[in-house]
Parts: sequence; C-alpha cells; structure tokens
Amino acid sequence: MIKTIIFDFGNVFINLDIEGATNKMLEALNIEVFSEEMIAFNSFYEQGLISTNEFIDFYSENFPMLSKEELIDLWNFMLKDFPEHRLDFLKTLKASNKYKLVLLSNTNELHINWVKENVPFYNEFKNCFNAFYLSQEIQLRKPNKDIFEFVLDENNLKADECLFIDDNQNNIDTANTIKIKTWHINPETEDVSDIFKIKSDLF
Repeated sequence: MIKTIIFDFGNVFINLDIEGATNKMLEALNIEVFSEEMIAFNSFYEQGLISTNEFIDFYSENFPMLSKEELIDLWNFMLKDFPEHRLDFLKTLKASNKYKLVLLSNTNELHINWVKENVPFYNEFKNCFNAFYLSQEIQLRKPNKDIFEFVLDENNLKADECLFIDDNQNNIDTANTIKIKTWHINPETEDVSDIFKIKSDLF
C-alpha cells in the first residue's frame, strides 16, 4: 500500500524545455558539447557546493562575450509554465490527508529564485508538502542512491510504501534498486494530476 508520494518538480509540476535550453546555450556559447569541467560545475552548483557567484564567475571567465545577465537568462531558459490545475490537484491531495507528500528536486538557487519571482503561488505549493527537499539545500542529488536513502531515513519511510514520480530514467532506476515503487512520467503525454488513473494498480 502506498503511504507516501515523492514528487520531482521539473516536468512533473513546472514544465521544462530541457532540449531547447541545451541547444540555445550551446549556440550562445559557440560550442558543440559541454566540457567535462562545465558538467562538473553544473553538478557542484546543483549540490550547493559552490555559490551562485562562483557559478556565474566560472561561465563569465570562460565565455566573456556574454554578460552575467545573459548567462543567467540562458541558465533559466528551460523554465516554462506551472499549470495551476496541478496546484489544485496537489491541494486536494493534501486535504485528503491520505498520503505523506514529499518533494525531491535537483535544482539550484538561480532556478528557484526564478520560480519564486514567476510563480505567484510558489509558497502555497511548497506548503502542500510534508517535506520539501532541494538538492542545493541538502547537498545531495539524484540519481545518487544516498539522496533516496536520506529521504527514507529522515521521514522514517518504508521504501515499498513509497511511490516516486520523475521524468528522468536514471533517477527512476536508482529508486527501483532500493525497492521504491516508481512512475516514469512522460511529460509529453501524461499529467501528474491523472496519477490515480494512470497508476491505479498501486492505489
């Protein structure tokens, strides 16, 4: 029986354009692929191991043709709309008091600041959860196993009583290895608000 639902944020609640943002950034930086150093810095930033200033300074030093404002706009380009019906679904779910609700997101300070400025109901959304974990605040990130173990331990949860929803296959695979039930949501064809229809076998 599912007692806890663990939600990703991007492409579950807020829509993302990851491919479009990647292509736009590669074009603006005039490169074909992200270097290993860039990938590492992005990862460090998601884990809160470097500050926003350090992160932006790294890109400014390597790509001086772009202003800091342009770099921030590029970084946030993937963030799109947050359909309000998903908030309504979440509020109804919270009001039912049937499940513990947890958010578990790989994100970073720039993205969250953008969300706070552009999603007027962000605080209302956040308050729907029993626990709210952002990678840069807990210094852990998916798909590493330790972030899932952290959530289970912190909330005294049994893995097989949890459903984890994410659009990233690597994250789903890790959750499966520790017996968490999963829904690999397809943001093109599925909506989190349809959870009880799509995953009816679990409820």
